[in-house]
Amino acid sequence: MSRYKRPVSVLVVIHSPDLQVLLLERAAHPGYWQSVTGSQEAGEELLATAVREVGEETGIAAAAADLCDWQLSNRYEIFAEWRHRYAPGVRCNTEHVFSLQVAAPSRVTLAAGEHLAYCWLPWREAAERCFSWSNREAILMLPERLAGQKL
Repeated sequence: MSRYKRPVSVLVVIHSPDLQVLLLERAAHPGYWQSVTGSQEAGEELLATAVREVGEETGIAAAAADLCDWQLSNRYEIFAEWRHRYAPGVRCNTEHVFSLQVAAPSRVTLAAGEHLAYCWLPWREAAERCFSWSNREAILMLPERLAGQKL
């Protein structure tokens, strides 16, 4: 197993039917709020990464069939302070977007050391609170995405 993170990750927007969105506050950066995110491990399918990260970061036991793969990816430059986690010379990450609808906002179990707090916010407020442009954009697309799906 490599000691470096792969520059491939998932973003999972967790929401309720009435578009309350779950956000997590990063422990290393208080005030930085985001959806579930995480790097793909070697040999892991993206959907499996999304399921694993949801479980690790929230305690929600989702099945692969519960997640919606948006078939959308974003490429962005990795923040300089986090580049040491990646192999030398790696500057960009490709993030794949998923969503997970839960029945209603509920308590979650945060990953110790990774997140400080969580909150459920209406989708527009959640988008405004995100520090990541790709996370903000995904949340803003949520109503349109859901309108095209049978729920």
